[in-house]
Amino acid sequence: MDILFDLDLVTARRERAARMAQPGSDFLLNIVAQELAERLSVVERQFDDAVELHGATGLAAARAMATGRIGKLKRIETGGLFATPPGGTIEHAGLEEVPLEDQSVNLILSPLSLHVTNDTPGMLIRMRRALKPDGLLLAAIPGAGTLQELREVLLAAEAEIYTGASPRVIPFADVRDIGGLLQRAGFALPVIDAENYTVRYDTIFDLMRDLRAMGMTNPLSGRSRKPVSRHFFMRAAQIYAERFSDADGRIRATFSIVYVSGWAPHESQQKPLEPGSAKMRLADALKLK
Repeated sequence: MDILFDLDLVTARRERAARMAQPGSDFLLNIVAQELAERLSVVERQFDDAVELHGATGLAAARAMATGRIGKLKRIETGGLFATPPGGTIEHAGLEEVPLEDQSVNLILSPLSLHVTNDTPGMLIRMRRALKPDGLLLAAIPGAGTLQELREVLLAAEAEIYTGASPRVIPFADVRDIGGLLQRAGFALPVIDAENYTVRYDTIFDLMRDLRAMGMTNPLSGRSRKPVSRHFFMRAAQIYAERFSDADGRIRATFSIVYVSGWAPHESQQKPLEPGSAKMRLADALKLK
């Protein structure tokens, strides 16, 4: 397995963001928490035992509980900094751990953490195993297109100034790849779709401040350790303004969130029809119209 992310660094930066707790910096998690709660609210059933897995602030857990669809819910995080309220009960586990017994919960919520796991297929398999038959996974994963403007700008500035470039924005998975991973992990009835959110900033520095406050700065194992000059960032800001600004001078940043739902298999679930079981050919059906 390739080690793409420095998980110790990911954890440290998430915990630093929790300590700093900049007002408004949780806007993306707030959007995701509301979306996951709305998707849960339309499922016509109760989930007696639910888990929020590495949801940072606990917003997703709180919004999900407010739907009335959950009996009890526990939160799993890397450390006590994420407990809400401070001192509250929280179970500790690493970002690539699912500390749950097989078939022990009905619902797993995973808001904005699977994109920084090295063994994402293994994580999905462990989640599926932890679900009781007919249990549900709801996840939100930043996908391809996220921070595409920042990626392009940083590569352009570095290539121009240093005649070479290193990765400074993490790769994000495509919707189809995520769907494939869900099926590979053994989930039934998977549903995957993406929503794009455009956020506007005065400058690139305001965007980078938000990313730092979200714990989303570069955690790649292969990141460059060489310091860059102030000139590099000023040039990057200039390129960003030239390529991705609106008429009022503010710049755009894209966040593409892939929403995922999948069920642990159960005999009661609808099964796909067997090949050749259709009672009418498609060509004949079209002639009837």
